[in-house]
Amino acid sequence: MVFQRPSVFLMSKPRAKLPFSEETLQAMLVRVLRPLVKLALASGFNFTAFSAILRRLYIEVAEKDFALPNKQPTDSRISLLTGVHRKDVNRLRGQEIAASLLTVGASQTSRILARWLADPLYCDAEDRPSALPRTSSDGSPSFESLVSDITKDVHPRSILDDWLDRGIVVLDEEGRVRLDLSSIVPNAGDDARRHYFTRNLRDHVQASVSNLMNDPPPYFERAVHYDGISPALAARLDALAREEAMALLLKLNKVAHQAIKDDPGGNSRWIAGLYVMTEESDTDSRADAASKTEADE
Repeated sequence: MVFQRPSVFLMSKPRAKLPFSEETLQAMLVRVLRPLVKLALASGFNFTAFSAILRRLYIEVAEKDFALPNKQPTDSRISLLTGVHRKDVNRLRGQEIAASLLTVGASQTSRILARWLADPLYCDAEDRPSALPRTSSDGSPSFESLVSDITKDVHPRSILDDWLDRGIVVLDEEGRVRLDLSSIVPNAGDDARRHYFTRNLRDHVQASVSNLMNDPPPYFERAVHYDGISPALAARLDALAREEAMALLLKLNKVAHQAIKDDPGGNSRWIAGLYVMTEESDTDSRADAASKTEADE
């Protein structure tokens, strides 16, 4: 792995040249879009609907991100940039894709869990989420106070019943509420899963595109790949990676939760994400493998 000089932290300037030729970019987009097309087809979202979204996105991005300095973008210029017919540009300009259609707000479940995993009031001496009594008469931490810290709109008993049904928590022998860390991943039908799919994928793509279009690349993005290994080794590495990744995310959540109490606030947004994937080789993945092992920057 190559380490760059401290200048990597200086403000990046957009590259003067296009990052890739049309042929290269086309090949890249085919690979990147393939999983999204699979998701669209599985959801009954056909090509006509997909292309309508892309048409509107092309117009919106061209208008907002590729305007000439001190000049209002015209229909003709946007049509020239995007290849979308000028009549369609005129008809669709200003019809922004509402943010509410693209993402779902973080659920109460996510916010309550974040507090339970990070706040020292609700963690033990080893920074693990404590088993909590349902209620408390002396003001000590309880499941009721945990929920009430986040929302007053839903009764803690309703949250507890829902979480017991979903397996997020269990009751121990003493009747205390215990968090099952293995069940934190949202259910397939949960709005939270769609929320994090949209936000995480968007942020990762945004960081990757910025790294491609700026020199030096402004964002940290690293991956380790091992190809042509046995299923047993893949499973072993998968388990280790999940364990280490979860430990890191819990640590970052705890640090952020404590620091934000004294933070004056502002317009910055920070996110750190990790993913772990194991798959059987196919034609698409083998085309990527230059060797049995590789470490990418």
